Amino acid sequence: MSKGVDKEAAIRTHYAELNKFGQNGEYEKAVKAANKILALNPDEFQAAHCKVVGLIQVSKFNEAIQFIERAKLNQLVFERAYVEYRLNQPQKALKTIDSCDVKPLPDNLKELRAQVLYRLEMFDECFEAYKNIIKNSSDDYEDERATNLSAVAANLSIEGSTKDFSNLREDTYELTYNSACALAGKGKFNEAEKKLRASEKLCRETLEEDGSTEDDILDESVIIKVQLAYCLQMQGKSKEAYAIYADALKLKSDDVALIAVCSNNTVAINKDQNVFDSKKKIRTALNEACEHKLTSRQNKTIAINNCLLTLYTNQADQCQQLVNKLVQKYPDIEFEGLLIRVSQLAKDKKYKEAVDLLEKYTKSYPDDDLPAKFAMTQLLLLNGNKKGAIEVLQSLGEAKYRPGVVSAIVSLLLGSDNKAAASQVLKDAVEWYKKSKINSGDLTDMWRQAATFHLRGGEAETAASSLEELRKSNPQDMKILAQLVIAYAQFDRSKAQEASKKLPALDTLTNAAEIDSLEATNWMMSTKAVKKTVSKVEQSPGTPGSELGKQRKKRQRKRKGKLPKEYNAEVQPDPERWLPKYERTGFRRKRDKRSKDVIKGSQGMASGAADQYDMSKAQNLSKASPAATSSAEPTPGPRQHQRKSHQKKKKGRF
Repeated sequence: MSKGVDKEAAIRTHYAELNKFGQNGEYEKAVKAANKILALNPDEFQAAHCKVVGLIQVSKFNEAIQFIERAKLNQLVFERAYVEYRLNQPQKALKTIDSCDVKPLPDNLKELRAQVLYRLEMFDECFEAYKNIIKNSSDDYEDERATNLSAVAANLSIEGSTKDFSNLREDTYELTYNSACALAGKGKFNEAEKKLRASEKLCRETLEEDGSTEDDILDESVIIKVQLAYCLQMQGKSKEAYAIYADALKLKSDDVALIAVCSNNTVAINKDQNVFDSKKKIRTALNEACEHKLTSRQNKTIAINNCLLTLYTNQADQCQQLVNKLVQKYPDIEFEGLLIRVSQLAKDKKYKEAVDLLEKYTKSYPDDDLPAKFAMTQLLLLNGNKKGAIEVLQSLGEAKYRPGVVSAIVSLLLGSDNKAAASQVLKDAVEWYKKSKINSGDLTDMWRQAATFHLRGGEAETAASSLEELRKSNPQDMKILAQLVIAYAQFDRSKAQEASKKLPALDTLTNAAEIDSLEATNWMMSTKAVKKTVSKVEQSPGTPGSELGKQRKKRQRKRKGKLPKEYNAEVQPDPERWLPKYERTGFRRKRDKRSKDVIKGSQGMASGAADQYDMSKAQNLSKASPAATSSAEPTPGPRQHQRKSHQKKKKGRF
């Protein structure tokens, strides 16, 4: 038998082994079998293809891409793109897919391309790709594609897309979860919370029907709970959210992205509290393994929180270094980094340096200087420079006519005792809104405050101008009309009379009782006096119901006062009966223990023997002797005294 025949037989034998290992899922052995075939014949494309698939199955992606490049397997577009995708090289993967000569792309490449677009955060193109795939496919993976489509829709909502996603399905817990994420992205946290609770309930019911264990249910539903905690946190329910995050971290899930989100959100709740716990959790969130699992928005948020944590812990140098790295890596958040740097300088009382940095930024970005100038205003106020803060606010261009800015400027001017300038600011704002006719929301409060301010300052015409604008938006408000009449009356009586005709009649506002009470009261009297006068008017003889009051008074009988027991009318009462006991004649004061009359001697000694036993007196020294002492009759102690027995009167009838 020739060597060629032996070689062919060996290749067939190895192919049989390769097929068996592949069907049994023994991919390591399958790779070895493929290597044996390639050792006999390097041009065996099927064996090379099987080897690449086997390496992918055992997650040896670096070996797979090296083998593809070494063997020049350019035909394996899908395998190459998939390996690049798994190696976190989505740009290369997209380039590989787009270089495919087969047009239109095969279904597997379409699916992979949509996944790559999602990883690259090209959500608009990804959304259209999934819509096209769902439209042109009919297999068992319809639910998975619908779930991916709703996930893309959720990310578009977070980015502020105006597309309508109301027609997306919500019949599975994954779809309900993605719909809730879309609502959360739009800021509708209350509605998102309700959907997340429904999704959690549906998840448990679905998995219980499939016979899953409690641990499996918890692992599957933990992502829903974490999103629920985020919605609660954004609604201000930090304690509930913190408890959910803590429970999720205790599960020790294999999802590194989930752990990173929980850790970061816990740090956000802690703020400047629990610093040691925050340091530990921020290190977990900054793990390199999490970077490719999170979106760029999430990675930015974690990096910003890391900078803020160093700010809270007074690590000034480290804070500056981290901010510099943050701005280099994410140039689109330069202003956020600047605010952190400025906050650190302000914390160190370096207000001038902080203001200089913000001024430099406003010169570089004049079209986006509003947030920076607000920050400058805050710093100047912290430094006590009201004049500088007013100048910054007045340099905002047309933005200085915004209601909030106008209010701030007026408040600062009034605080500086400059009423004339404050009045002028309000005048300019009123005139600007009249000319520009820009709709900047509800300006009712601003018009009302401006009118009140000018009325108090005696500028009736300016106040009337504000009230006229206010009346346009609230034509039914009689209070505004009354103020307008008062303003007109000060400079144009004809207008005041014409406007007063629109006021409601007096009869519709008050009734007879209110008029009578007002006429009966004197406004110069105190409140208590007015109340007494009104009550007297109501009870006057001419008032209806007064006769009924008289009848009630007649019916009331005076009760006789109760006399004490053993009362004798012939005996004069004690004249001191109304005096306190200590002021009465027969009151005996208790002996003061500190007085000189304190009895000296043993307990129970009679008062008569005090002088006898007082050794300080010379006359008693000769008398005092053991015989005399022993002959004295002892006085019974306290225990020998007997209480006088009082005979209790028996109760009975006499």
